[in-house]
Amino acid sequence: MCRHCLGQILDSDHNLLVAKICTRLKKIISFQKGKSRWDLEKFYTQKQRVQDTLEENLGAIGCDNGNVDVQWKNINKCVLDTVSDLVRKFEKSARKPWITQDMISKMGERRKWKNVNTEESRKNYRRLRNELKGATDKAKKEYLENIRNKIMEFQRTGRYDLMYMKSKELGWKETQKVPTYWHRRLPRE
Repeated sequence: MCRHCLGQILDSDHNLLVAKICTRLKKIISFQKGKSRWDLEKFYTQKQRVQDTLEENLGAIGCDNGNVDVQWKNINKCVLDTVSDLVRKFEKSARKPWITQDMISKMGERRKWKNVNTEESRKNYRRLRNELKGATDKAKKEYLENIRNKIMEFQRTGRYDLMYMKSKELGWKETQKVPTYWHRRLPRE
């Protein structure tokens, strides 16, 4: 809503403008690389070994009567070195099991060419997109075919509990449809 007021109040010949402005602040999300996490499963399986190594390394440091900050840094460094040697951190893995590390590296390369506005970059982006699309579709089809074969094998052997567990592993909801190539007629036994 906008209106103007005459300038007689201020003894001026200018018309004052009064307006109601509605604004919304937009939150800009910057993509930050997440911190890599320790593989806690591996940590718990090697718990005793980690504990023994850590006690050994902390005993080797010794207690100096020096600065507390220096002692803390030494302890922190010792713990991090021990854990990183024995436990390791998680490697970035795909949420979908058919995605390989090669595909993830291609995705990163494709992302690099996405926002560059030259003819060569567009060609590179299209080429990588097409390669990636073909590779992911083929890998997904093979993965689903393997799962289908396992489920059918469980059904033939009468292991319905394993059959249902394997189908539940796919994580499909009732609203999602099974891919069409699953509906092929199976040969009668």
